[in-house]
Amino acid sequence: MLPHLFSPIQIGNMSVKNRLMMSAMSINFGVDGQCHVTDQLVEYFVERARGGVGMMLVGGGSVHPGGQELPDLPQMYDDSCIPSLTDMVRRVKAYDVKFGVQLMHGGRQSYLPSKVAPSAIPAPAVVKGEVRALGIDEIGELVGCFGDAARRCQAAGFDFIEIHAAHGYLINQFLSPNSNIREDDYGGSFENRTRFLVDIINDIQDKVGPHFPVGIRINGNDYIENGWRIEDTARLAPILEQLGAAYLHVSGGVYGSTELTIPSMYTPHGCFVHLAEEVKKHVGIPVVTVGRIKDPLHAEEILKAGQADMIALGRSLLADPFYPQKAREAEYDSIRPCVGCCLGCIHAVLDKEPGSCVVNPEVGREYKMRSLEAPEKKKVLIAGAGPAGLAAARAFAVKGHDTVLCEKSPGPGGVLALASKAPGRGELEDILSFFNHEIQRLGVRVHYNTELTAGFIDQVRPEKVILATGAMPDMPVVKGLFQTRMVLTTSVDVMAGTVETGGRVIVLGGGMSGLIVADYLASQGKDVLVLNRKSSFATEMSSNDRYYLRERLKKNRVTLQKNVTIRSVSNDGITIKVNSEVQTLNGFDTIVISEKYVSITEAREIEKETGVPFVLIGDAKSPRHLMYCISEAEELANE
Repeated sequence: MLPHLFSPIQIGNMSVKNRLMMSAMSINFGVDGQCHVTDQLVEYFVERARGGVGMMLVGGGSVHPGGQELPDLPQMYDDSCIPSLTDMVRRVKAYDVKFGVQLMHGGRQSYLPSKVAPSAIPAPAVVKGEVRALGIDEIGELVGCFGDAARRCQAAGFDFIEIHAAHGYLINQFLSPNSNIREDDYGGSFENRTRFLVDIINDIQDKVGPHFPVGIRINGNDYIENGWRIEDTARLAPILEQLGAAYLHVSGGVYGSTELTIPSMYTPHGCFVHLAEEVKKHVGIPVVTVGRIKDPLHAEEILKAGQADMIALGRSLLADPFYPQKAREAEYDSIRPCVGCCLGCIHAVLDKEPGSCVVNPEVGREYKMRSLEAPEKKKVLIAGAGPAGLAAARAFAVKGHDTVLCEKSPGPGGVLALASKAPGRGELEDILSFFNHEIQRLGVRVHYNTELTAGFIDQVRPEKVILATGAMPDMPVVKGLFQTRMVLTTSVDVMAGTVETGGRVIVLGGGMSGLIVADYLASQGKDVLVLNRKSSFATEMSSNDRYYLRERLKKNRVTLQKNVTIRSVSNDGITIKVNSEVQTLNGFDTIVISEKYVSITEAREIEKETGVPFVLIGDAKSPRHLMYCISEAEELANE
């Protein structure tokens, strides 16, 4: 079905079984106190090797302790790392996959308080701390560190390495005029700015030989003022090929760039493919592309059109390790989709927390998750077909339990289905579609237009009831709110289309739901004022996702106001206090409540009447984001 995606490819001396590469991701777990790998990281990779990917990379392989990107990543700067790496290679390569390490130095983007860089220029975003310019001797030392790390990878049995020369890390800092203002042999001209990378490649080949494949991950565009551009990559690519690079892996973005390295759901699929396509015109070695290529059919079209030779997947393989196997067998509806929220992966990692995945709670817990079926089968009734209820129905059915789902509405999805109607957030529907497909496949009995009652429980006779009834916006206590002549409604009613708003709208609430409903209304040509009692907007969103949403709001007819105290509501406006200034804002016709959410738990009263134990999950337990809805559902089934 996908002849290009599942054809073999020759990369250096490696014959790779298909065109899918698991890109390096700094997952920030699975190492001990010396940053040697543990079973947690090994099983994380074993699971994805079992899933059928052709090549895969360990991310964040630090070549020097002063360049560690994050605290809990594998180190490659001491021979003591070799034994644990050797064991990992042995266990992973049992699944016919080519296994490599991405070698890197964070430079000014490392998490350490004291950082080094080509020039003493701080990173434009994300990381803070002192930045010191490297001396010439130190540059030579770091060149040798890359070569020594490559030697260790080869000794451990890895098939290849990838040099990380992208995303604003140290090598990219040397390449880019934005971060390199040196006036010696490593700064100024194109030849000088590329010298550090050239020296590293030569040193690696001196230490591992010319036949050990070395790939290069490089930016096609930094997407920042005075940064590295596609013209530079096209000029450098033939040089890298001549030096012996086995492949080029083309990406984009740095910390603080206008296009983010880890783009959210607002970004088009295949957002960096055009960069790889341009580079491919200039070299004969394989070119790898990346950037939200979540649909196997899209990946096939990229290869068929000759835009790239290989497809790199990152978050898609977090969401579903068996994406390759399912794609090969044309089971596209069975692929658990990444929704591009960036919350469990990059957002958690940049907060120095272990990486995870909103839609796949098993990430990082693969070494604990081996029992598929429950030893004792039970009948379980789940009330509510939002994401928590759907996830629970799937999880209990996978374990072999007799599972029944009821929902008072005519269809599934809950508030998440409404949120997917907002501009740029349609991929939220993808996870709902996945769960729907799964519960049908697993034979879950579903009753829509069915409210949870004592009579229905008596009819089903479950041993346990899972209450996943979600949450709704709570009405605040504000003087004049219920006397206003403005249309008074909630974000849920607006997104459901049950209320017609006017042309000038006040949204009370600066969280994620408030900003999303503001964007939804602005896209219809309405003027929107968002009033936020807090000092920050949408803190429950990942910084990457929030960045794209905020950029949309800047371009639309939306005004954001934070640190607001609501004094009173009038017939056509609102009186607020911002800092010490009182303002009266008039001329509005609609007020949308989208602040605090409150759990819907009225059905809990039935528990005593029926004697069947109830368990609350998701927003019915406490209103939070999607990650908790899905993880609580699966954890309950695993118990």
